[in-house]
Amino acid sequence: MTSYTIDYLPPVKPSAIALGTVFNHAANLAVLTPIFGETYRRAQHADSKEEFIKSKEAASAAVLYGSTLVGSGIQTYAVAAVLNHCGVLSYKGAAYIGGLIFAATSVPQLVTQVFQERRPAELVAVKAAVSAVDTIGLSLFLTWWGTMPAHDLLR
Repeated sequence: MTSYTIDYLPPVKPSAIALGTVFNHAANLAVLTPIFGETYRRAQHADSKEEFIKSKEAASAAVLYGSTLVGSGIQTYAVAAVLNHCGVLSYKGAAYIGGLIFAATSVPQLVTQVFQERRPAELVAVKAAVSAVDTIGLSLFLTWWGTMPAHDLLR
């Protein structure tokens, strides 16, 4: 019987994925706090816990929380894999790679929101700040923690 491996996915230190997921998830929750705060107030005013748990608000909050956590984990792995593949060891290099990821993933959305959708500047600025933390901040954090698995450091 042959074993199948995925050699083309770069290995990343598991603790870097775990801590990066927490870092990224916390940044996302900072923006989503008003939504969860409103859901919490509705839970306090509900007649019973069972009534609230069955409500649409509770279901959508749980889905939002779970999807944000999963997305944070996937994004953390992707950023760490790019850092490993590029061999980035300095903060300057991490900021550069994070900036490129920010430019590739967030800038097109921000430009669309400003010029096509005519969103308020404050909203676009908050989204830009969160996206910068999600990409540049995450790459700096992962560089500080280290992303290379121990067996790769011995090569």
